[in-house]
Amino acid sequence: MAEDISNYDDVTIYGLSPERQQELLDKQFECVFIWTNKAGHGIGVVMSCIFRDGSVWLTAARQRARIKAIQRDPRVSVVYSSTGTDMGPSKTITFKGHVTIHEDEATKGWFYPQFAAATQNPAMDAETFVKFLDTPDRVILEVVPEKTITFDGDKMVELTTQAVAAGEI
Repeated sequence: MAEDISNYDDVTIYGLSPERQQELLDKQFECVFIWTNKAGHGIGVVMSCIFRDGSVWLTAARQRARIKAIQRDPRVSVVYSSTGTDMGPSKTITFKGHVTIHEDEATKGWFYPQFAAATQNPAMDAETFVKFLDTPDRVILEVVPEKTITFDGDKMVELTTQAVAAGEI
């Protein structure tokens, strides 16, 4: 067996391959966006998102508590899960990074159409969704990953099954 799974607590060997990471980022348009509040507590919400040019892109109204919080401290995390995709459950990507708030017309010009097309709001077509999003109080968030942690539950099942069959565990 190529992987040593003698320490079942060590899940670092079960990472997603680069191809599976890209597949998840191409298929999933929801993530958990996590920041810290004034008291230092981690807070997370599920948000629609797109992954473009190595960054996670999201949008929110300026008055949201998370916007004030990331202006104080731009350190954030974003967690993608394969749940709800045809990849099945138990595949994740966690990005740790810093967030930048964008309000410029150039970013809005490319982001809103791509975001609307990707997230496919069931209440309206993409063109209408772009108009809905493009308000004076909306900002665009770019999370630039600095660390990536992945997990592939399929790999864990496969390697564990092989180890059990070989009498290794």
